[in-house]
Amino acid sequence: MDKYRIDSHKLMYHVSRVNDWLRGENVYPIYAEISPSGTCNHRCIYCALDFMEYQTRFLDKELLKDRLSEMASLGLKSIMYAGEGEPLLHKEVVDIINYTKKVGIDVAITTNGVLLKEGIIESTLGNITWIKVSINGATRETYAEIHQTTPDNFDRVIKNMSYAARIKQDKGYKCALGMQLILLPENYHEVILLAQEAKEIGMDYLVIKPYSQHPLSKTTKYKDIKYSEYLHLSDKLNSFKDDKFSVIFRINTMKKWDEGRRNYRHCLALPFWSYIDAGGTVWGCSAYLCDERFNYGNINKNTFKEIWEGRKRIESVRWVEKELDTNQCRRNCRMDEVNRYLWDIKHQPEHVNFI
Repeated sequence: MDKYRIDSHKLMYHVSRVNDWLRGENVYPIYAEISPSGTCNHRCIYCALDFMEYQTRFLDKELLKDRLSEMASLGLKSIMYAGEGEPLLHKEVVDIINYTKKVGIDVAITTNGVLLKEGIIESTLGNITWIKVSINGATRETYAEIHQTTPDNFDRVIKNMSYAARIKQDKGYKCALGMQLILLPENYHEVILLAQEAKEIGMDYLVIKPYSQHPLSKTTKYKDIKYSEYLHLSDKLNSFKDDKFSVIFRINTMKKWDEGRRNYRHCLALPFWSYIDAGGTVWGCSAYLCDERFNYGNINKNTFKEIWEGRKRIESVRWVEKELDTNQCRRNCRMDEVNRYLWDIKHQPEHVNFI
């Protein structure tokens, strides 16, 4: 059971914000993804954001803290620190994480976990809602091949997450600890082994998700991958489930990848989320980074309120909602399920009153 609704969405729990949007009001995002760092210590063979070139750039901590305070006051509820680089490479990431929670924004981190050392865990775990570690193999050799790093990095990740699990238990923290594997031909044979490892070291869940081709990615090796031949793994993985651990096999997303169909013609989800890269640019969608039509502005030059209420964003959202052909978008994009939900609300079938 996917109690976190990772293979679905959670916008239905924000009824008032959706109602404001339906009335045509300007709504601020509920969720944001922020890249504290542009550089990365891995070069994963499936990396969707390789076109960003792993630039050595970092968000300024003090300016970011100002923007975080502002965004919290405007109604932002959550931030995932991830992005085009490894977030833990930011030297002041501990202060950033703790300040984010201090101003009332829920914090999550997607990381490769190599730098999630004891000091960071001890200093931040109580303020983090969830940590998801990208680990794309269950053996040192497969992991090193896919992450394009040294085998000892696999050992470090297992050690770091084991320590996080112990601290969580000792301190009574609620932070959900998860691992995530992108299902590829190179690692499908190790999925069961990884589930066993994740459960043994005290993880709350393991996510098995499909690859998703970014329109701008230099990597095209997996653009034609089919997941129908891997769906049988779902039944095997269900055996690991108990009251403390679950495997979230994203079968719904895999089927959508293979089918390639959407129930919506245009994107409606952009008002509810945003993406900020390591250079401070606010983008409407992570599938269109570097596309100026989705560039709203930069937090180094303007406040978030000025950017969100600015002409560039308003015109972009109008164009996306009316003209953007979603067949050109990234299949299984971050907001796919949200878009399906919003499209159904806007385009109701007959007999809706017969509930």
